[in-house]
Amino acid sequence: MSFDTPFYRTLAALDALHAEDPRSTEVQGESLPRELWHGRRMSDWLQALQDSPDELVQLAVRGQHLQRWEVPRSDYPEGRVGYLTWRRDQGRRAGETTARLMIEAGYSAEQAEAVSRMIRKQGLGRDPGTQAVEDCACLVFLENYFADFSRKIDHAHLIRILRMTWKKMSPKAHELALGLPMSEEARALVEEALAE
Repeated sequence: MSFDTPFYRTLAALDALHAEDPRSTEVQGESLPRELWHGRRMSDWLQALQDSPDELVQLAVRGQHLQRWEVPRSDYPEGRVGYLTWRRDQGRRAGETTARLMIEAGYSAEQAEAVSRMIRKQGLGRDPGTQAVEDCACLVFLENYFADFSRKIDHAHLIRILRMTWKKMSPKAHELALGLPMSEEARALVEEALAE
């Protein structure tokens, strides 16, 4: 198998940018740039969600969190509107950068734009690629960030966030999420959110 293809060139370029993240995460005694670790977890979840994901979906999933550290959430106003604006801007930036890397690697402008749309979450619920990106993002959140996040947010708001997250996920992602190992506290919160 040749690794000198548009897919592998783009994947390598994405991971090189991920590796620039100055923040780190400890994984099995090894320190990794946080975004590189996050991108790999996204790809791992895609393999669990789909038997044979196509190249474009794989690139969208890997590029979804690209260079987020460069524009921190704290640069935007507090509250829901500030959060949604930050998330939209992050999606646009990641989509544009991933599309540029794809074109440089040999993909067509149409293929690059398709991936950019997935990263921007356009067509959620209708486009399978966009849905895969959202499912992977939700699963990474629930698996790795939810426990800490739940300690910082008031109870009612947390339940609303869980319900909104769940609504965006596919049935397959629901099945995988319910199989995640969780603390008793986290499991009780999920069960409460899904009870209504």
